[in-house]
Amino acid sequence: MPKAIRIHAVGGPEVLHLEDVPLVDPAPGEARVRHAAVGVNFVDIYHRTGLYPLPLPTGLGVEGAGRVEAVGAGVTAVRPGDRVAYVAGPGSYAEVRNVPADRLVKLPDDVTEQTAAAVFLRGLTVQALVRRTYPVKRGETVLWHAAAGGVGLIAVRWLKALGATVIGTVGSDEKAARARAAGCDHVVVYSREDVVKRVRDLTGGVGVPVVYDAVGKATFDASLDCLRPLGMMVTFGNASGPVPPVDPALLGRKGSLFLTRPSVFHYVARREDLERAAAELFQVLRSGQVKAEIGGTWPLADAASAQEALATRATTGSVVLLV
Repeated sequence: MPKAIRIHAVGGPEVLHLEDVPLVDPAPGEARVRHAAVGVNFVDIYHRTGLYPLPLPTGLGVEGAGRVEAVGAGVTAVRPGDRVAYVAGPGSYAEVRNVPADRLVKLPDDVTEQTAAAVFLRGLTVQALVRRTYPVKRGETVLWHAAAGGVGLIAVRWLKALGATVIGTVGSDEKAARARAAGCDHVVVYSREDVVKRVRDLTGGVGVPVVYDAVGKATFDASLDCLRPLGMMVTFGNASGPVPPVDPALLGRKGSLFLTRPSVFHYVARREDLERAAAELFQVLRSGQVKAEIGGTWPLADAASAQEALATRATTGSVVLLV
């Protein structure tokens, strides 16, 4: 019987349990995928802690990469033997699972399953943020928090490919070096530097047109103060906790700012959008403009340690489970 990580209650890493799960045939419209690698993301931690509630008991993990073993009735987009990656509902922390076939994207021959697990959700997230939420233009200066994280390293490289000037924030000198190596033009170590002052100094007092912030509570106020009038605040994560309620009048007082809370799942909900975003991601991977930065790998059974490393920011780059 295949094994999967399941939780029966919300809480810390200790609630993750490796269990036997039944293997059933794919339903119509589904495909069974045997995983080779699984990405670990902050959304998995939000599910585990109950910040984003799920019906219990439940599996965890929203992306995986592997090989199709079987398909249900009506599935024509993939067939057994295809190497695929996906972003779907929770349950990828498993040796094998059934996935809606319209969520599967075939992997190019030169993209490994481990690379896909390291970049697929993160890369689709970056594509949505910098190409659709706020389409970054050549010559613009942008601020990206957590520039040495799994999403951040992909974003820095992609933004440089778009011709942007990137200001990145990090928590240590080691992470600053990683961000610079990825192409960050200016790095602010927030543990000892005033982020708002540095950004204002770097932009001649004007501020940036857009801030991308996955940190949440700890950086939200400063992020608003880094924006120029009519700038856009893109908050897309809660690494430090959720942002408290915001008075809309505050946005007016700070320069008629725009505030948005995007989710990649909405951006790729339509099959055509998923295929277009994935094709663009694979293109920048193939060109070398974006690379898979893997900060650590753990076996499936040790998913709790992988989540803890991510939550405590003990890693740079992506965290991957090997199945």
